[in-house]
Amino acid sequence: MVGFVVHLDYANPYLNPFKEFQRGKTHPLIREDLKGGKRIAYGARALTEGGFQAIPRLAFPGGALIGCAAGFMNVPRIKGSHNAMLSGMMAAEAAFAAIDTGRSRDVLKAYPQAVQASVMAKELKKVRNVKPLWSRFGTRLGVMLGGIDMWLNTVFPFLGHTLKHLKPDYATLHKAATEKQIEYEKPDGVLTFDILSSVFLSGTNHAENQPVHLRLAGPSIPIERNLPEYAEPAQRYCPALVYEVVAEGDRERFQINAQNCVHCKTCDVKDPAQNITWVPPEGGDGPNYVNM
Repeated sequence: MVGFVVHLDYANPYLNPFKEFQRGKTHPLIREDLKGGKRIAYGARALTEGGFQAIPRLAFPGGALIGCAAGFMNVPRIKGSHNAMLSGMMAAEAAFAAIDTGRSRDVLKAYPQAVQASVMAKELKKVRNVKPLWSRFGTRLGVMLGGIDMWLNTVFPFLGHTLKHLKPDYATLHKAATEKQIEYEKPDGVLTFDILSSVFLSGTNHAENQPVHLRLAGPSIPIERNLPEYAEPAQRYCPALVYEVVAEGDRERFQINAQNCVHCKTCDVKDPAQNITWVPPEGGDGPNYVNM
């Protein structure tokens, strides 16, 4: 399996994460490893990179946030499955204890308490400043400073300084007029591929007559605001070609191809106007990630 991560705090609205992935595969060292391989599956997902300082309220009446929904990923390691399972175990234990004592419909206070006292919290706390440093100082200097910070937090675990994130990802885009367009090579169908044939391999499917699960707060915003200011980045940040600007005579129309959606939720995160909200589709439709 080959994975590629594009941090969503990028500034150039012309950047296309999917095409960056394809271009990354053409690097000589990576190309050599993929030589002779066959593309058999495709998927995409927005990663929760907020870290320890961005963990939300975990328990509320009737429910709890666990796993990736709560942001328990270790950003430097790009690993969160172990913490997702551990958080599920802690939530289950808290729920079992509540049921065992006859409680119902209240808040599982024992769950967030268990999280804060767990090895998971200790792990996330050590790496809490890596992403903020990366965002502030860029890849080379930021990663180096992040490594130093992780070492200091390992040797001196009592260090308490926690950096805040500068701004949400949707607020980092620069206006299109200030950025250069990015030219990407045409896919060769052997090492690099187009989006639609990749989406086909995700097995995604939505009933055609169901309500669109990608809701626009303001239907006119994509054309009237995002297009002139940011060249409507939804056309590029979406890894499934869900969003298109379609020309109709001398007018342009924003089109949502909800059938293509692989439920990565990037649009909910990166839209500069925060105009798009992803909601669960009917019937559990979506991608079918076999062996992924």
